[in-house]
Amino acid sequence: MAFSAVVRWIYTDKLCYLHKIDDICIVATVVVKLLSLLCNGEIKLFTPPLNTTKPMTNLFRKTISIAAAALLAVGALTSCSEKNPVLTIEGGQVQGILGENEGVYIYKGIPFAAAPVGELRWQAPQPVTPWEGVKVADSWGNAAVQAAHREGDFYQKEFFWEGDAPYSEDCLYLNVWTTKPGKTDAKLPVTLWIHGGGYTAGWGFEPEMDGEEWAKHGGVLVTFNYRLGIFGFFTHPLLSAESPNGVSGNYGMLDQIAALKWVKENIAQFGGDPDNVTIMGQSAGAMSVQSLVASPLSKNLIDKAIIQSGGGVSDNAVLRGGALADGEAAGKKLMDWAGYDTLEKMRAASTEEIYTLSSRYMAETREWLRVPSAPVLDGYAVTESFSEAVVNGTVSDVPYMIGGTLDDMGGLGAGPAVARFCTEREKVGGTTYAYQFARKLPGDDAGAFHSSELWFMFKSLRLSWRPFIEGDYDLAERMITAWTNFAATGDPNGKGAEGWTPFTEANPEYMVFRLDESGNEASSMEKL
Repeated sequence: MAFSAVVRWIYTDKLCYLHKIDDICIVATVVVKLLSLLCNGEIKLFTPPLNTTKPMTNLFRKTISIAAAALLAVGALTSCSEKNPVLTIEGGQVQGILGENEGVYIYKGIPFAAAPVGELRWQAPQPVTPWEGVKVADSWGNAAVQAAHREGDFYQKEFFWEGDAPYSEDCLYLNVWTTKPGKTDAKLPVTLWIHGGGYTAGWGFEPEMDGEEWAKHGGVLVTFNYRLGIFGFFTHPLLSAESPNGVSGNYGMLDQIAALKWVKENIAQFGGDPDNVTIMGQSAGAMSVQSLVASPLSKNLIDKAIIQSGGGVSDNAVLRGGALADGEAAGKKLMDWAGYDTLEKMRAASTEEIYTLSSRYMAETREWLRVPSAPVLDGYAVTESFSEAVVNGTVSDVPYMIGGTLDDMGGLGAGPAVARFCTEREKVGGTTYAYQFARKLPGDDAGAFHSSELWFMFKSLRLSWRPFIEGDYDLAERMITAWTNFAATGDPNGKGAEGWTPFTEANPEYMVFRLDESGNEASSMEKL
């Protein structure tokens, strides 16, 4: 409900105007403030004269003003409360903000675990620290500690042209986009997005992964930050000895599992269905999806999975953390060199000292030291590689979508590794939909590069600097519809005749997303 209102009042001897306010919630807030000031005797309220031949007494005019304002405030605030309710979640109460699109609500920077700082550095994520009052979720949480993007680098220009987010070890925050806050019976399909960045970079609120359109297409989208690099995957014998599970490393992966568990426990408050959760990621985020569907700690919490530019079944993983024992040896060597021979010293060192430790070691010793910066095989969170788990039939038995871009990195795109994943799943009765994104993006000659599909499957083209055409928006609509359909039902096809068939040994076809030579959307099933 929108309307226009004019409110005039005198406050501290100055004449102030509130003119043509079109948001009922804003007007209600102003009226409540006015009532408070009026009751306290801090202002004198005036109203325009009525069309009457009899003069009104000041008292009568004032009475009418107060009554009208009170009715407006009660009605407006009731409407605001119903539309944007205060939600009770793990840690306390939270309220979101309105998105760009009518009916979309965004919750930014909700903590899903305690800040992993001080004594909690290199510990599994701990329960969130409760807060008092209502947290208005209107600002993003800190990104994990990482290198600043260099001005002029390709991905800096593509995604980070507005600058980097604040970095901190205190980074365990998530974000939610929804159209049904407080509607616990809405049971909208939920998708948990895991950002990429080689396990050393990125965050969950980059512009390309904006969730406005996802929510408009009927889903609840959750994105989050997790610990990266040396803070997320460091291994050391002392840390393993301290752990009740006898392991160290994989803290970033445990953060991802904590976010997944948070979704299962809290997402109903946002209108989501905790029993219909898809995990989805790209690049290292896709590899994280692979780790989660293979992990005994998380594989039973997942209903569907989307793997974008993460490769498939292969003997050569692109990013591999190695064995725990090897990582522990490297971690001990690094810390001993720096003089950090106790956990107390390791945790007392500053963020900058720890972050730069590996580079300083290699610069001074001229020796390469492989300190883990990706999941390690620890026998606890990671008991076998993704490829082994697929072949052994121990991954989550759920529908999968998998693929990559035409000009992807190495073996991460559509190819033999993806094809093998699809046929291995077919052997155990699984369903897998494969795709290739083949639209060469306008504006330069980078082509259909690694990550280029993100603007389309999130339909966030409006936030890009690239000169997209109408056909791009049509392609984006087709892709986000397929992705959200899959998240809802496990099938990317809707009620129409999209014709995206599963990849099988007898029918080894991909859905190829592209435009034709005339710039029109022309996606189709093809053998590659």
